[in-house]
Amino acid sequence: MSQTRTPASHDCDSHASGLLTVDEARQQLLGAMTAIQGIERMPIRQALNRILAQEVKSGMEVPPFANSAMDGYALRGEDIPETGEKILRMIGASFAGKPFAGQLGENECVRIMTGAVMPDGSDTVVMQENVVANDQDIEITCHVRPGENRRDAGDDIRIGDTLLNTGKQLTPADIGLLASTGISEISVYRRLRVAFFSTGDELKPVGGPLAPGEIYDSNRYTLFGMLQRMGVECLDMGVIPDQYDAVYQALQQASDVADVILTSGGVSVGEADFVTEALEQLGKVQFWRVAMKPGKPLAVGTIGTARFFGLPGNPVSAMATFYQFVQPAFYILMGSLPPEPLLLDILSASKLKKSPGRLEYQRGILERNNDGEYQVRATGNQGSHMLTSMSQANCFIILPAECAGVEAGDRVQVQPFAGVT
Repeated sequence: MSQTRTPASHDCDSHASGLLTVDEARQQLLGAMTAIQGIERMPIRQALNRILAQEVKSGMEVPPFANSAMDGYALRGEDIPETGEKILRMIGASFAGKPFAGQLGENECVRIMTGAVMPDGSDTVVMQENVVANDQDIEITCHVRPGENRRDAGDDIRIGDTLLNTGKQLTPADIGLLASTGISEISVYRRLRVAFFSTGDELKPVGGPLAPGEIYDSNRYTLFGMLQRMGVECLDMGVIPDQYDAVYQALQQASDVADVILTSGGVSVGEADFVTEALEQLGKVQFWRVAMKPGKPLAVGTIGTARFFGLPGNPVSAMATFYQFVQPAFYILMGSLPPEPLLLDILSASKLKKSPGRLEYQRGILERNNDGEYQVRATGNQGSHMLTSMSQANCFIILPAECAGVEAGDRVQVQPFAGVT
């Protein structure tokens, strides 16, 4: 069934009256995001990278008992000689999981292993390297401070301490922290459901033959990879042809099943670019033009309760806009806060071409030079269609809007991919 179409004007309308700066667009976008609803309970082994939905407090102390930080001998601090040497009688041993059962008396010691329970009456451990020992006694050969090499109960965690706050994305260390206090299950936000598709009559499935004018649909694979890294639930809707009715129906269908709709292509001003027009009929356009390169035509809006992100069709543009806008928005939707980007001031080993007007995310390789200093060099041609520039890169080189080019030896701002891509 054909949909009523009201063509969008992209010349002087409210969306095109001026380009938003990257900071303005990011502020508008993130300010409109709220976390999705829905919590699920799961074992901690399945919770890596999930977003914690409730604060977690400790119900026990860690460590739960005073223990030794070293292999050595447990003794009373008052029996340590201030000068000279002293012999102490050895009355037993304390191993991890097999504590010494007796009471330590005057001028007595117990052989002890790292992590083992400190015997009653002891408060100090002398390292085995600092004694001369036999089966009956030890001779302390150097001065030891009272209380040395002892870990107190609750040294790391006390009862009632907050272990993790709501909104924390769980790391391997967090999983171990929960396990250390005996917690086996936690509450996390449900996964974000993201429906995504590409648009374009020229796009064909990978693996089949290409006719003249056709290309393989690489963007959908790139989107899938970026989404998988964020741990969302992916709903792949395939390739949608450049037809208004087809785009309209795909957006309507996606809005019924997903929290987020993510598309690539069809958001520019060409005669066959229908995504923004369909979005205006079905929902609301928040903005669609940003003063950045690559990635100026970025459409953001809503369809019903679903958030919409329309990425450019050029592969590098799609990735740059995803990492700078979509990824931080996803963190908020998932119940967390977007991590602060790591930005470094680095020496440029390349001459970088740029015209003033838009902030640019050029692709670079961050490495050490012969002097051991970090430098960055361009990956080569910076065309937004050249996916090799992203594949070879390990960082973005961020050039301000007013920048008119960079000479080799100048310093530039670099955003490493580690933690981003």
